[in-house]
Amino acid sequence: MSDKRKTAQARITGRLRVVIVDDEPAGRRAIRDGCGLFDDIEIIGEFGDPRAALVAIRSENPDVVFLDIKMDTMSGIDLAAGLQNPSPPIVVFVTAFDEFALQAFEVSAADYLTKPFDDIRFRKMVERVRHRHSAESAMDREQALASVLERLNMPPQANAPGPQRLLAEANGRFQMLEVSAIEVVEANRNYVRITVGNESFHARSTLQHAEETLRSEPMLRISRSCLINTRHLREVNKTLRGDFILVLSGGTTVTSSEGFRERVREFLDGLRLQPGRG
Repeated sequence: MSDKRKTAQARITGRLRVVIVDDEPAGRRAIRDGCGLFDDIEIIGEFGDPRAALVAIRSENPDVVFLDIKMDTMSGIDLAAGLQNPSPPIVVFVTAFDEFALQAFEVSAADYLTKPFDDIRFRKMVERVRHRHSAESAMDREQALASVLERLNMPPQANAPGPQRLLAEANGRFQMLEVSAIEVVEANRNYVRITVGNESFHARSTLQHAEETLRSEPMLRISRSCLINTRHLREVNKTLRGDFILVLSGGTTVTSSEGFRERVREFLDGLRLQPGRG
């Protein structure tokens, strides 16, 4: 049976032919597990390389593409722009929490998943996708995709405030954290560890993205893998080699690295009482 006949047969039977694109194996696995909850979803491809994914999507014409926005070699936004043809698939954008991006999705009526997501959130998204698949024309999908891409490509306002709360996980439960209470953020593979007082949480994100998201707080990078909220800095000591030992409100102790030593010193110098003049 030809590819075109396979596609037509799948659409007649109501099956959704899906392609997953994420450069992180854990991300692809999470989407794969979600799709496994449904008998009418058929995964026809998984890709860690977005450029290879673009070629396959154009060839296979899937009904739905799960697309991670932040990938190293090619952004999900750029890949999605390459799908703007007379019959694009439904694109479900997968992203870590980003207030500006989520607003663009909502206004454009686009489908998205925020990381991390649970089965309930995934099922609700699939319900919307099923409805769109049966009710929308190819032109409707093309316009929806063009609309969200236009908004995602608009730079956020420089003075736009960051979110006031973030979703993070601890002991298998998701909790909302007040951004102002966050003391330390540390990189931990595909996640970041967030310290609030004497409690630790984790969220699927990069340290760079966390730094951008927490722009409303005075965050200071003290090493390649650690940010502190200087609002919670309580004590400073030094090692024999000159690195800074920083103690936060909840008692967490972190140490600066050599490459960031000067940055920390400049911050501390700005806090010193200077002798008066005149």
